[in-house]
Amino acid sequence: MTDPMILSGPANDIDSLRLQLIAGSFQVQQQIIPQLADLGNEGLDVLMEFLLKRRDNPATWVDGKVYQVLYNSDAPQAKEFLLSSFPEGIVPLKSGCGINYNPLQQLLAVQDFQAADRITIQKMCELAGPTAVQRKWLYFTDVESFPAIDLQTINNLWLVHSEGKFGFSVQREIWLSLGKNWDNFWPKISWKKGNNWTRYPNEFTWDLSAPKGHLPLSNQLRGVRVISSLFSHPAWSKNSET
Repeated sequence: MTDPMILSGPANDIDSLRLQLIAGSFQVQQQIIPQLADLGNEGLDVLMEFLLKRRDNPATWVDGKVYQVLYNSDAPQAKEFLLSSFPEGIVPLKSGCGINYNPLQQLLAVQDFQAADRITIQKMCELAGPTAVQRKWLYFTDVESFPAIDLQTINNLWLVHSEGKFGFSVQREIWLSLGKNWDNFWPKISWKKGNNWTRYPNEFTWDLSAPKGHLPLSNQLRGVRVISSLFSHPAWSKNSET
């Protein structure tokens, strides 16, 4: 809520929005970001300044939202800023195997969740090696040998670019909250309705209106071993390398 003591006017509006972006709750920040985007160059300047000040901190979904606005802007200053300050995107693209996660970040930045989901499984198959790339799906033993840093990178990309709604860690938290009960887990994230599995791709929801944990997908029709292996991976332990 805007401070009633601040007088109306373009400059004061910008100052008020800047303060709310810096100090507001997540809900306030969520409302402020598009408002600033609508104010043209002055608003974009505030968003760029915000992102720059937070560059040394781990990216949150608020940073992701600001990045998306700038990434999808036609303003030359926004494009130049991202190229010089965030050439690889908002999430550090760390890999223990030299995997390039830039295509995934680009798809998530434009909220193309269906294409991002497809490239996620492709990248995980790359992690598992040439045989998995050829067959296009994973064995649970493949997942066990994944470097923690790669799973964390993929997960962070999904988290940061989905307002914290999507990602393996989100799915894992839901699964743990349900006492690791798979029968309760599938309908909770809308992968199953009654006795029917959600059919790919048309019955899945490819935007932020989806239930929490809905994405990314795993091939649950092959059983729970792959996703169970994913949820029990050391990448999610607090002592794991980041």
